[in-house]
Amino acid sequence: METSRIPGFYNMTVEERRHLMTKMDIISDEDAEYLYSKEPLPMDTANNMIENAIGTFPLPLGLGLNFLINGKDYCIPMAIEEPSVVASASHIAKIVRNAGGFTTDATGRVMTGQIQVVGCEDFNAAKAAVLKKKDALIEAANNAYPSLMDRGGGAEDLEVRILNEESGSKYGQMLIVHLYANTCDAMGANIMNTMAESLAPVIEDLTNGKVYLRILSNYPERCLARARCVIPPHLLKTGEFSGEEVRDGVIHAYEFAASDPYRAVTHNKGIMNGIDPVVIATGNDWRAVEAGAHAHAARDGIYTSMTVWSRDEHGNLLGELELPMSVGTVGGSIRVHPIAKIAHKMLNVASAQELAQVIVAVGLAQNLGALKALATEGIQKGHMALHSRSVAIAAGATGEMIDMISERLIKEKEIRVGKAKELVEEYKK
Repeated sequence: METSRIPGFYNMTVEERRHLMTKMDIISDEDAEYLYSKEPLPMDTANNMIENAIGTFPLPLGLGLNFLINGKDYCIPMAIEEPSVVASASHIAKIVRNAGGFTTDATGRVMTGQIQVVGCEDFNAAKAAVLKKKDALIEAANNAYPSLMDRGGGAEDLEVRILNEESGSKYGQMLIVHLYANTCDAMGANIMNTMAESLAPVIEDLTNGKVYLRILSNYPERCLARARCVIPPHLLKTGEFSGEEVRDGVIHAYEFAASDPYRAVTHNKGIMNGIDPVVIATGNDWRAVEAGAHAHAARDGIYTSMTVWSRDEHGNLLGELELPMSVGTVGGSIRVHPIAKIAHKMLNVASAQELAQVIVAVGLAQNLGALKALATEGIQKGHMALHSRSVAIAAGATGEMIDMISERLIKEKEIRVGKAKELVEEYKK
């Protein structure tokens, strides 16, 4: 793939998009055939993925375009039902592209496992006993998953905390052992659970306590990905709004979210609007990513904005996003789901670390798309215009009638199913 900048892609027919994607080597002819088949997830595969399978639940799969991240072009698969998300992300990516693109980085791929110990006679003594055997415990964890060491990963650190220490009662207190392991390109849930379970008997002996939970944490504070963009004001000009007005409006909107949890929830939901579709398309656990992201937003005790928007010394709009990102490029449904495998081919990422950086860049783009709309014409204008097609379909429009009904709804500024039904009946006559 030479570029993710494909002007007019949204105006093409599905067949034209398919042909162009194969021509540009975004997907192969074989993948295109499968992607456009009537049953992209065979029932036999679905039945083996979950219990009690009764069918599949398809989502539209779109392409986020124009993304330039660390100098590399990406066409980004996004699985989502909301009309405006792919368009908004692509629009902002084009603006950021003209400003030089996104820059991203990431910490190591270190996941967290937790082991809960209760009923210790002396919790401080138990803590000291575990820490004294720290190296031996790390070695034991690696022995439980030796193949990880062969891939350059493995357990590398261990910490111990005492919870509810101030309660004064040993029954309210608990000892929590944190095991940290580099899971390489796997999301790491099975790895961390296996390691934590293997250590439980040893830790019981060391602490003279009882181990209950031994499981990973979906808040991997040592597995962070960051994205950044710097945009000159002239690239933000929108209609009658100057670039400086848009810049300041975005910053004011961010400051609202940073100061008020009620606003922060909706603000952050907009970020996840961009992140979740990529996580879903690549076969990763979007619930884990959601949980970790929201925990990170509340890490200082108050729920606040995930992003930070500011003005630099040159008057440019500066955007930053840091999130824990426990995604993988191997294992789990990634190997099983045929569309997830195609999505990874489209992205052409070399590692889970690179995938994490791409995902946070999309989240940052989606956030700016929402804030830019809120700071100018309002969120509804663009959203409802895109939503009009869904309204037309819900009213019974088919084929070419969908576009005709959609255009009338937008023109008459009545984007509702009742009006669409009236127009459907009118066209049928």
